[in-house]
Amino acid sequence: MISRNKMTKIITTIFLVALTLTIFALVSNKVITQENTNPYTVVEAFPNLTFSQPVGLYHANDGTNRLFVLEQAGKIYVFENNNETSTKTLFLDITDRVLSGGELGLLGMAFHPNFSQNGLFYLDYTASNPRRTIIAEYTIDSTDPNKADKNSERIILEVEQPYSNHNGGQIAFGPDNYLYIALGDGGSGGDPQGNGQNLKTLLGSILRIDVDHQEDGKNYSIPDDNPFKGNTNGYREEIYAYGLRNPWRFSFDNETGWLWAADVGQNKWEEIDIIEKGKNYGWNIMEGNHCYQPSSNCDQTGLELPIWEYGHDANGGYSITGGFVYRGSELPELNGWYIYGDYVVGKIWALCYNGIDPPTNVKLADTSLYISSFGVDENNELYIVSHGNGKIYKLAPNEGVSNPLSSSCSANVTKTSTAAKDASSQTSSPALTEKPNATASVGFEYIATIITFSMTALIIKKWNQRRKEMLK
Repeated sequence: MISRNKMTKIITTIFLVALTLTIFALVSNKVITQENTNPYTVVEAFPNLTFSQPVGLYHANDGTNRLFVLEQAGKIYVFENNNETSTKTLFLDITDRVLSGGELGLLGMAFHPNFSQNGLFYLDYTASNPRRTIIAEYTIDSTDPNKADKNSERIILEVEQPYSNHNGGQIAFGPDNYLYIALGDGGSGGDPQGNGQNLKTLLGSILRIDVDHQEDGKNYSIPDDNPFKGNTNGYREEIYAYGLRNPWRFSFDNETGWLWAADVGQNKWEEIDIIEKGKNYGWNIMEGNHCYQPSSNCDQTGLELPIWEYGHDANGGYSITGGFVYRGSELPELNGWYIYGDYVVGKIWALCYNGIDPPTNVKLADTSLYISSFGVDENNELYIVSHGNGKIYKLAPNEGVSNPLSSSCSANVTKTSTAAKDASSQTSSPALTEKPNATASVGFEYIATIITFSMTALIIKKWNQRRKEMLK
């Protein structure tokens, strides 16, 4: 009769063979899937630098080739834009002023267009007692350009936040040198206070103010051509556009001047909008191109629908992170494409929209990153900010993979709202333009699995035959 030790060795051998083949199948499947579906991968831009929960990357446009990274808790670091840099300098620490956690924290930064002369920059952060968004102005230290003067803070604007989420956070100067500010609907879920459609509150809007002039006791003034300037209905004159849920990240295209905003969705849809003066982007009547409240037969009169949306499903994601229209030189095939991602699933896409034709969407990469933001340097090269592991990345071509982006994307700068609406009515799910060639990987996994079980069954069969012979 066979010994217990010998039986154990045989069973262990069977298990290891099966396990090895299964792992080989799974690993091979991952490699083949990546090679067939992703024209780009991500690489660390600054391998020697790591940050704590970074939420933004910015440049001062002052010719110094520096980059600034915001940490959610309230710190800003500055460093040389060099792949080999290993030194980061603490530029400013306002952790004692910032209410951080969840969607709260130091959320946005913008350098004054004349920063190289006046040293002014602006921050968007949340504070407590009461819970509110603060837009504040700071200056750099007079003796050290890599240090900010913490005591120079001047409060520009404060907006109370009824809930802890949907704070927006992006601020940026437009081509007109006015400061644009994104504010979410105030939070909770479904916009319970109706702020998105309420022009008497600043919430649920993108604001536009002049920080170089003051009026009516405020540390800013209202541009003369703001859409609600001088109204007699009590509408907030700071509002540039409204009907937004949580426009976490927006950016201006340097070439066209278009304002691209990614609005984080509720339960089903994430959306991308081209923001135009005075337009109503639908929330909470609409979520993306779909009725939200009411859930059907909603009145869409006067609403500006998104140019693109994606669903909460396997082809899409769950929390959009807006990016930039690429205008760099390292990846010329991406010129004119809007690069954006999803915080939850780590996907990165490129969207081409010229203002006339239906948009084209292409998936660039699958990553495991929690993409909190994108940023650009003085040369308009694109960076990806990873909230989870604290690293900064760049896109790089995936060698050996055919690139579906054969040409750059050109925009029609004379786009009208009618053209935008025509295009948005044809907006579809990314599934319609993403055609991953996963057939090979699926087939390989299937075959490998069959082989694994067949070999295991054969070994067991031989073992049973041998055991019967030995028991005779």
